[in-house]
Order: sequence, then C-alpha cells, then structure tokens
Amino acid sequence: MTLTPQKSASPLLVIIAFATVYLVWGSTYFFIKIAIDGFPPLLLGALRFLIAGILLLIWCVIKGEQIFVKRNIIHAAVSGFLLLVIGNGAVIWAEQTLPSAMVAIMVSSPPIWFVLLDKPNWGVNFKSKTTITGLAIGFAGVVLLFSEQIGSLFEASAGGSKLPGMLLLLAGTLAWASGSLYSKHYNTQGSAPVNTTWQMLSAGLVFLPSSFLHHEVQGLQWQNIPAHSWYALLYLIIFGSIAAFSAYVWLLQVRPATQVSTYAYVNPVIAVILGVLFAHESISLLQIGGLVIILGSVLLINLSKYKKEKQAKLELVNVAE
Repeated sequence: MTLTPQKSASPLLVIIAFATVYLVWGSTYFFIKIAIDGFPPLLLGALRFLIAGILLLIWCVIKGEQIFVKRNIIHAAVSGFLLLVIGNGAVIWAEQTLPSAMVAIMVSSPPIWFVLLDKPNWGVNFKSKTTITGLAIGFAGVVLLFSEQIGSLFEASAGGSKLPGMLLLLAGTLAWASGSLYSKHYNTQGSAPVNTTWQMLSAGLVFLPSSFLHHEVQGLQWQNIPAHSWYALLYLIIFGSIAAFSAYVWLLQVRPATQVSTYAYVNPVIAVILGVLFAHESISLLQIGGLVIILGSVLLINLSKYKKEKQAKLELVNVAE
C-alpha cells in the first residue's frame, strides 16, 4: 500500500472549503443538540448519513463518476467507520448528557492527535516551531474559552456523571484523527465525492442495525418528533454532511493534515457566537480573550504552511530560470 501524494488545488477553492468546514461544523453542535430532542442518537446517525450518502450517490451517478470500485469502497468504509461511526457517533451520544460547549472543547484535541499520529510527517511537523507553537496556543485558547465550564466538571455533584461522556469523546477524537490520516495517506484514486459517498453509506449501515438493537426504532413515536428536530436533521444532512464533510475529505487530499485540523479550534468559536446570537447566551471578557487566542493560533499555523509553499515556488522559479 503506497501513500498518496498531496494534490494541487485552486487557492480560491481551498479558501471556500475551509470556510465551509469552519462555519458549518461550528454550527453542528447546536443543531445536533436540537435534533436529539426528537431523535434517538443512533437513529439520528443512521438517518443523517444514509440520506446524505444516497443523495451523494445520485449526484455521482449523474456526473458519471466511477463508483463501484472494490478498493475504493473498502478504504472509504474503513475511514468512514473511524470518522463517522466512532468519531461523530461519540459526539451525538455525548450530547445527551454533556452541554454542547463541553463537547466543543473535548473535540478540539484532534490537532494534537494529528501531529502525534501523522508518522509520515513527523520530520516536518516536529521541526516546525510555528506549527507546534500554534497548536499549543490554540488548545490553550480553547481551554480559556470554556474555563468556566471546565471548572464545573470538578464539582462533586457534576464530576461523576460527566466522566463517561468525556472518555467517550476522547476515544472519538482519537478515532477521528486516525480516520482522517488514513483517508489522507492511504487514499485511492477515487474522487472526493465518491469517497465521501461510501464513507457516509458505510457509516449509516452501521448506525441503522445498532439503532434497532438498542430498540430505538421500535418504540419511537414518529408523529411526536417536534418540527425543530426535523429541521435540524435536514440541516445536518445538507450542510453538515454533504457540504462540510465533502469539503473536509477534499481538503485532506490537497492540504497538510495539521492545517486542515485547525477546524477543531475554529468550530468552538462559531459555537460560542451562535450561542450568543440565537440562544441568548452571554460572553465574558475571558471568553473573548480565548476567541482571539484561538484565531491567532490558526493564523500562526497557516502562515507557516503558506510561507513554506511560497518558498518552494520561488525555488522552482529560480531553478527554471
């Protein structure tokens, strides 16, 4: 099995893809919380990914993509299981007992796992002081952003009940980073839409029988599901899965993994902003400081990568001359 070289891409498309992942995924914590008001967690995962996968499959057929390639399907199924079943499933399950703000901070750790698990790029990542500094500052900013919620975890009345959810999220973030790196380094020749299609379909096909085994479907009163949960599911399918996840899979093919992982620091910022605008939550000066630090860390990480690319292009120009 050979590693797939990083592809080139239009800078404009890269910016659009990053903006989609940053903004849309930052809002999914809010919409998952709304969706599980009416849907059991495993059924929510099944509906979200099966419907999104079927819609993407139809799109791939219309575009004339090469869909049924055994190797592509197997690779996509492995990464889809790690990313969506374990990684995203942990988020869905944890939001039943943990506040969305706490979930946001727990899932901000993938950038660290990306550096530690990305063995092919250890030589590059561990030599880049700006990358390591940016990752450390970003995580510190997230901790500062949610420092008040973190403090509540150590209260006697709250610690015991939140620990299982936190451990589950830790396992989920490790699986997410592992699945992302697997998708990047052991990718096939299939296009990003085809890979995304099979990732979602494979995840949905795991969630669906799991939902039946947990008796979620048998006892569900579909007519009692509130309208806002249906709207949230629709948002998660169209924007959270088809748009943002497709953009994420594509970015893994064209950008360094450490740079793509910065979504995990920006998403909590979006989550806080949405909470202030739509849930009438307040924001303190301490949280504002955390937001500024996080955005600064993302800028630091990205500047490091762009400087290296610019230098490489200049060297190529000099060689050509």
